[in-house]
Amino acid sequence: MNATNMQPHDSGAARVLRAVPDEPGQFGDGWEQPVPLTAAQRALPPFPVHVLPGWMADMVSAVTEFTQTPPDLAGCVALSALSTAAGGRITTRIRHGWTQPVNLFVIVALPPGSRKSDVFAAMAGPIRAAQAELVDLALPRIEEARVQKAVAEREAEKLEKKASTADAVSIGMAGDAALRAQEIVIPARPRLVVDDVTAEKAASIMAEQGGRLAVLAPEGGIVSNIAGRYSGTPNYEVFLRGHAGEYLEVDRQGRESDVIEHAYLTLGLVVQPQIVRDLGQIKAAKERGLLGRFLYSLPVSTVGHRAIRVPEIPDHVAADYRARIGGLTLQLAMWSAPEVVDFSAAADEAMFELQTEIEPRLGPGDAWHHIADWAGKYAGTVARLAGLLHLADRPADAWHHEIGVSTFARARELGSYFLAHALGAFDHMGKDESYDDARALLTWIASDRVAQFTRRDAHRANRKRFASASEVGSALELLEEHGHIRQLPLPERQGVGRKPSPTYLAHPVHLSADPGQFGQNGQNHE
Repeated sequence: MNATNMQPHDSGAARVLRAVPDEPGQFGDGWEQPVPLTAAQRALPPFPVHVLPGWMADMVSAVTEFTQTPPDLAGCVALSALSTAAGGRITTRIRHGWTQPVNLFVIVALPPGSRKSDVFAAMAGPIRAAQAELVDLALPRIEEARVQKAVAEREAEKLEKKASTADAVSIGMAGDAALRAQEIVIPARPRLVVDDVTAEKAASIMAEQGGRLAVLAPEGGIVSNIAGRYSGTPNYEVFLRGHAGEYLEVDRQGRESDVIEHAYLTLGLVVQPQIVRDLGQIKAAKERGLLGRFLYSLPVSTVGHRAIRVPEIPDHVAADYRARIGGLTLQLAMWSAPEVVDFSAAADEAMFELQTEIEPRLGPGDAWHHIADWAGKYAGTVARLAGLLHLADRPADAWHHEIGVSTFARARELGSYFLAHALGAFDHMGKDESYDDARALLTWIASDRVAQFTRRDAHRANRKRFASASEVGSALELLEEHGHIRQLPLPERQGVGRKPSPTYLAHPVHLSADPGQFGQNGQNHE
């Protein structure tokens, strides 16, 4: 007895039948249960607030409670703020020959309506306040230099007009005056942070600011800029070098190039989940190592489950956080070169153990091979986090003390959080448009009860999604690989006419169920 009875439901190019299983869970003609197009979502750990120093943990917890957001959001923005203060000013030395800067690239993915801006204002606000204070302090010096330069230029202009080709002395005096005017440099206004910038502009600002800059933004516009929104070509050299603290040469139109001996860039971004996928689609971003430089956070959204009556952020908690992060920013901004902070012997031994655990997992077929570009930087990431935690523990004199093994243990726990979320992020990046196309075709099959169809039928019914029949191919291949459809043998070609369009049978499960019964026909959604 057949497991299904096919009954005509409609007529047309696609054969539309209503399939009724004889017994639940059984299908005839060799059909097996189809495989979901996406794997089950990873269970990702929450942000380990307890590894932060008390003053920072208290603020993260208070902001999390007040905004009813996941702790990952406030925690990651707090790390980005700390990275902004310390980037280019503190360097960790794990052992002889191996140092790491402490600036981070952090990206948090949350859907719209997640109160990202409120959290940013609370956690990153002290950085902008410190920037404004630095500007106020610098304005008299800037104005003095501007006046000096203007006077020197007027003096040089007067001497140039008086100079005579017959008088070498006057020519020399005019030349010396012009050189003195050129040597007077008007300092740029201090700028620690921007919220949206192109790669070219970021490099230019870093050159003005001695090689330091942070991009802190509750939106993901910079990802589009990296992908080449304005230039049409991906441009991420400044981000690669800015993460590593490397040499960067900035070309300027009509001027000599600016040279940054060590570029330090911080990224603290809160974006919609789609932006993480877009990041993975940037040409050669994975091959060049850009994706491996980000610390990813994919918290579970609280939207729809938020409490309404919530306690306010205690004044003393907010004041303590502002004073500490703001004071640290102002103090380190006055430094002209980074201070090296050493690992203790015990912390270095713990790092050896971590490296020993990492290496066997990077090879072909091993657990982290598919994210080897990220995992290869994992030990360095933990070193950066250890440096930041050490600085937050001792904001007044961290550079006079070694990074201890207990601090390293906390950094490793934080690193484990980012490792788990990196695995989830790379899963998300791997879901290309073919999967979305395949889900759209399944919706059509289930909604119209299409038991048999050709590739041309699929195109005609979904013209808004597919420009041509050939574009349907990848989605059909995915559906067939996962057992949702089955291609029939192609008939022999008759004469010289058009090649027959492949014909497919749909799995009976999609013909007997409501379109939404399986969550887009058996798919697991994020």
